[in-house]
Amino acid sequence: MKKLFASLTLLLASAGAAYAADNKILVAVFSRADENYSVGIIEKGNTMVLAEMIAEKTGGELFEIKPAKPYPKDYKTTTEIAKREQNENARPALLNDKDISGYDTIFLGYPNWWGDMPMIIYTFLESHDFSGKTVIPFCTHGGSGLSGTEGTLRRRLSKSRLMKGLAMSGTTAQNNRDETRERVNEWLDGLGF
Repeated sequence: MKKLFASLTLLLASAGAAYAADNKILVAVFSRADENYSVGIIEKGNTMVLAEMIAEKTGGELFEIKPAKPYPKDYKTTTEIAKREQNENARPALLNDKDISGYDTIFLGYPNWWGDMPMIIYTFLESHDFSGKTVIPFCTHGGSGLSGTEGTLRRRLSKSRLMKGLAMSGTTAQNNRDETRERVNEWLDGLGF
């Protein structure tokens, strides 16, 4: 039985490696540095920490989603703006964009703001055709995990294949890189990368 399990594990690992090698991968992420919840003033956003690890392990191309009008450095002011954008169902303009047509798999990263994706993520989603693509969400949060964002993505990207997302507290991502890397790698291994 042990030999059968070992053979099956090796076969799955080989299939996963082949899957990852044959796919063109994009790691699209919105992340905010400056003052953040429970981690203070930071140079690299919590979600960007995860994105860089994902890109490194998968060989994916990293793309940072940026709003045309940057959010303030102050945490409280940013949360007020984020709440207003959410209440108004706003679509903040993108500073930059990326042609996603040549990618098979898209990792989509964002902080969880007010139990949802930041509205800039909706702008990015609505700017592209995700039909036939594999989309894999990941987020950082202050206690709410992925909330309902996987369901939202499933509804909005109904012609895509949505895979199991990863949620990690911003505090862990920012302050414990070893644990963060271990959890990211376990998640990616489970997905076949």
